[in-house]
Amino acid sequence: MAAVDLVQRLAELERRVAALEGDGRATADPPGNGGGGGTFGYGGRVEFGDGQVSWRIDVTPEHALSLTDRPRVEVLSALAHPARVEIVRTLLDQGAQPAAALQEATRLGSTGRLYHHLKALTGSGVVEQDERGNYRLRPAAAIPVLVLLTAASDVAGQLRS
Repeated sequence: MAAVDLVQRLAELERRVAALEGDGRATADPPGNGGGGGTFGYGGRVEFGDGQVSWRIDVTPEHALSLTDRPRVEVLSALAHPARVEIVRTLLDQGAQPAAALQEATRLGSTGRLYHHLKALTGSGVVEQDERGNYRLRPAAAIPVLVLLTAASDVAGQLRS
C-alpha cells in the first residue's frame, strides 16, 4: 500500500473517530490529496506583560512549504526546551525582565546555562533585548509563538478532552 493511501485512510479514520466522539473540530484533508490548495492562517490579539499585540497571517500550503527551512527550524529548535518555554512564559506574563529575574524564574543553576538558552531565543528572533538590557518577547513573535505552543499541544493530544 502506498504512503499516500495510508495518509488518506488515516485522515478518514480520524474524521470518523472525531464524529463518533463528538470532537467538534473540523478535520482537514491531508496536503497533496488533490484537494486543490486552499489557504490557512492564524491570528489574534493578546495583552501581555508590557503591551498589546494584534496579528493576522494567511498563506497557501504551497507558499508555506516553499519557504527556506533553516529560519523556521531555528525557531522550532529555540522553543524545544522546557527552560526556553519557561523564559517565554515569564516574558509573556511579566513583560521585559533582566537576566537575573529570568534565571530565577527558570531555576537554572548558572548564568552560563541561562545565556545559552537566551542565545537560542534571541538568535531565532523570538526574544530581543531592549534599550535597558532587559529581555523581552519580540512583539511580532508573541502571537506566532503562542500559536506554535498551542499547535504543539494539539498535536500532542493535550487539547482534547
